Amino acid sequence: MNDIERVTKLVLDFEREAKAILAIHESSSYRLIELEDTYNQLEGMSLLQDELFRQAIRCAENGLFRAAHVMAWAAFMDFIHEMIRANGFEKINAVNQKWNISSIEDLREHSDYSLIDALHKMKLCTKSEMKSLHGSLNKRNECAHPSDYFPNLNETLGYISELLQRTSIIKKKNKTI
Repeated sequence: MNDIERVTKLVLDFEREAKAILAIHESSSYRLIELEDTYNQLEGMSLLQDELFRQAIRCAENGLFRAAHVMAWAAFMDFIHEMIRANGFEKINAVNQKWNISSIEDLREHSDYSLIDALHKMKLCTKSEMKSLHGSLNKRNECAHPSDYFPNLNETLGYISELLQRTSIIKKKNKTI
């Protein structure tokens, strides 16, 4: 190993240890490592969902907390749309007999709020989980539209983490139905 390789290794080792130390401090942006670990545990996301969640993480890393909320919600809703599509739209049309969904485009014409209600009717979330998802939607709306709500790093990491967990929970419930 030459001198440049040795110095490079030392610098990289130092950087890794410094991030680990900084990650325990509440205001450090290196706390995002925890979110990356959570994200890396998820399987089966589409390329679009993967990219949208990555964008949410990058927004959080750069202090764009409202944008991170919006991107994370977009990833979550794409997951919901794709899951409903994979079920052939029969289940959602059965629980909402006035709907005649036959494509993702048809599905996207309905509000996120009504799709969350449909998840509950399809037994993919409990009433309590439905209310929590409605709350997450409201938080997303506060971030996407003019409001006095300015989330911080902790709130943003919690929001993204919660949506990742909800995705995993709904995915498991969908396999059992």
